[in-house]
Amino acid sequence: MRRVEVAVAGADEPVSVDARVTPTGSLENLSQQEVDRLLDTSRGGLYPTYRRCSLAVLNAGGETDDARVVFERYDDFDIRIVRQAWGVKLELRNAPAGAFVDGRMIRGIQEHLFAVLRDILYTHGEVYEHGGLELTDPQGITNAVYRILRNAGVLRPRVRPDIVVCWGGHSISREEYDYTKRVGYELGLRGLNVCTGCGPGAMKGPMKGAAIGHAKQRIHDGRYIGLTEPGIVAAEPPNAIVNQLVILPDIEKRLEAFVRTGHGIVVFPGGAGTAEEILYLLGILLDPANEAQPFPVVFTGPPGSEEYFGRIDAFLATTLGPQAARCYRIIVGDQAEVAREMQRGMDAVREYRRRKSDAYNYNWTLAVDHDLQQPFDPTHEAMAALDIRRDHPPHRLAAELRRAFSGIVTGNVKEQGIRRIEERGPFQLHGDRELLEPLGQLLESFVRQRRMKIAGEYRPCYRIVT
Repeated sequence: MRRVEVAVAGADEPVSVDARVTPTGSLENLSQQEVDRLLDTSRGGLYPTYRRCSLAVLNAGGETDDARVVFERYDDFDIRIVRQAWGVKLELRNAPAGAFVDGRMIRGIQEHLFAVLRDILYTHGEVYEHGGLELTDPQGITNAVYRILRNAGVLRPRVRPDIVVCWGGHSISREEYDYTKRVGYELGLRGLNVCTGCGPGAMKGPMKGAAIGHAKQRIHDGRYIGLTEPGIVAAEPPNAIVNQLVILPDIEKRLEAFVRTGHGIVVFPGGAGTAEEILYLLGILLDPANEAQPFPVVFTGPPGSEEYFGRIDAFLATTLGPQAARCYRIIVGDQAEVAREMQRGMDAVREYRRRKSDAYNYNWTLAVDHDLQQPFDPTHEAMAALDIRRDHPPHRLAAELRRAFSGIVTGNVKEQGIRRIEERGPFQLHGDRELLEPLGQLLESFVRQRRMKIAGEYRPCYRIVT
């Protein structure tokens, strides 16, 4: 058993608490070098990332998607590693009180806290420090993603394809949220597991529904996998259902982890982040190298979401061409049919992987263009330099549009992006008018539908220049 010692600071309902947390298992012992790395506060040291990710996990259930608000609210939060003769403890100062119940840390949050420690140490030591050279090579990046997932225990051997990745917005209506639960329930009844971005909204609902479906079928080892990265975890902290959390080093490796571990994808209504994920996926599926690859994809929402998906569908047809529509199916208001479509897709995936002698737990045969793997840092200069032109092949144009949406997500909810917008104003997007106009119209519809932020008035972090 893990043991937590808590000293409550303040009144009856404190904002923060102090605690000591004792881990078990593989994290009982850390080398002195690992401790020193985690606590390194120098430029380029691990401590800032470790502290921020730990705080984000402890703040699960918060009511804001503004990462800076979270960090400012708990600017005195501190986490230290105390080495003792028998192992280590984590010492927390001024941690969010919501992570505790009657003086004990919530078990799920406690597990997530140690997942942070595990992934940050492993990524820095085994991926960047010892495998840095391979990150310049497409296959090397794919291997790095594989090793991070394997180290986290996500890649289970000898298991039939059964993982449905669910994408969608963290800022959705109650009706849309309830629908994501109903879809998750139908998936769970069919023995399918769920992987999401681990946050609230459309990332939480399918897991919650699947948990009920699994319980009814007496499935006791249901999997609710959450994949995130340091830049987004504060805005979208792991929800309470996640039982396998993995922190990938950046958004590109997170997206590759989704498509290589998932056997099908369900997309719910969302905003800029969901559009980024759709474009990333189409950048892969429209690649001629993947023409024969079965990959079931469903866009779905409750009755009334026809207009939303109609806009998405029209945008993709206008920018990427009619071939984009062949990569997905739109199903509105029929959660059981969504689950059946995924189940049929699993059979096709299993047969294809068997013929190709590819692993069921990691899609090695899927071609991911190097452009989609390269980390994109959305500075003002990088956003202005995006090459949004009609003369690109569809899969390359999808990759370029994906970067545009990635920058908008950064400007909306990531601390660094918010600061950049405050200092220098909105990002500017340039390109062909026939592409930028539908892009602007889609973004305006997201703003009108309040899909850009959970709370507060939205001020666009972008400007379309035609």
